[in-house]
Amino acid sequence: MRITEIKTFLMQAGSPTETAWSASGISSAGARNWLFVKVYTDAGVTGLGECSGWPRVAEAAVNDLAHVLIGQDPAHIERLWQHMHSALMGHGQSGVVGHGAMAGLDMALWDIKGKVLDTPVWNLLGGKVRGRIRAYSHASTVDNARSLVARGYTAIKTGGVADPLGKLADLRAALGDDIDLMVDLHGPPWLNAADAIALCREMEALHPLFVEEPVAPEALDALRRVRDATSVPLAAGERLAGLYGARTLITQGLVDIIQPDTGRAGGLTQLKKIAALAEAHFIDVAPHAGTLGPVAEFAAVHFLAAIPNALILERFEDDWAGKHAVLTHALECVDGHLTVPDRPGLGIDIDEAFIAQHPSTRNCRLPITDGGGAYAPGTESEAVYFQARRGRHHYLKRS
Repeated sequence: MRITEIKTFLMQAGSPTETAWSASGISSAGARNWLFVKVYTDAGVTGLGECSGWPRVAEAAVNDLAHVLIGQDPAHIERLWQHMHSALMGHGQSGVVGHGAMAGLDMALWDIKGKVLDTPVWNLLGGKVRGRIRAYSHASTVDNARSLVARGYTAIKTGGVADPLGKLADLRAALGDDIDLMVDLHGPPWLNAADAIALCREMEALHPLFVEEPVAPEALDALRRVRDATSVPLAAGERLAGLYGARTLITQGLVDIIQPDTGRAGGLTQLKKIAALAEAHFIDVAPHAGTLGPVAEFAAVHFLAAIPNALILERFEDDWAGKHAVLTHALECVDGHLTVPDRPGLGIDIDEAFIAQHPSTRNCRLPITDGGGAYAPGTESEAVYFQARRGRHHYLKRS
């Protein structure tokens, strides 16, 4: 069998109606793209994948990498991953764009192998450790959180830069002790180490399952200070590319939970290695899904079914309605858990006609709107990457 063609399918996706950041005036409206890729073979078997890491740019990387893959036997997944990685190195470190392109292509190769062998991808990755995957969804208000709990969710993430402590405290008071709560702190603007430490210490009494990205991803020394100064579990890693990107967080014990992004971490081949390295350091895995599309979500479920240290999967329960029209099959969610599919490969295909009806228009935006509360009053238009907290007494104390 040989690879004969590679096609990309880029679309403009609508915004989820609720995220952890919704109350802070942050929206992905008009800037959310999904990039799907199909790998075709001379045997008539096709494989499906999804690329993230700046989808509009990753599409160009996929088309460039097609020259590396066409004519090759898709069965040799590790070798082809190494070929792609080596081919990109002439351009410097490949980053999330290169790994995003490789993620979708690698995903498609696993899909092909599963179809050829008539078995689900999770079986190729080692078989089932579990038959369903616990998921969490997002809530920026108590009412939205209660709605999720009524639909069976037992884990909810809130956050944003504006008043994350207040949101966590309100959710804990309203939902009680039996719901796992998570807090997403990542900017902009990012916290400095001192403010992140103070905030995490205030959160300790509320016992979050984890606090996500308390400082900027480049600030490893700051993250180390936070790790040494608080007892809350820390999570990070969604912005990193591949095994080498995740290595420092894992081997230096900077996180308790690693969060590789399913669409930009380099594919299932890399995800499996990241999970193994994390397991060796007693670190859990909770993949970032964020605003990814449904193909990456299916891949994440197969991946988490097959590893021992799977903690939980991020999911937008209240996502854009079009998400359910993209695929031929939908994941089943019961009591806040996703049922692991049993169809060969990833078990899905895309509706190409529906995707064509939603052409990409743009894929970049400034993340903050005026008045959202993330920036100091009057500075929103600066949209800086980092800004020290002002009014610390109010920010760092529960009312």
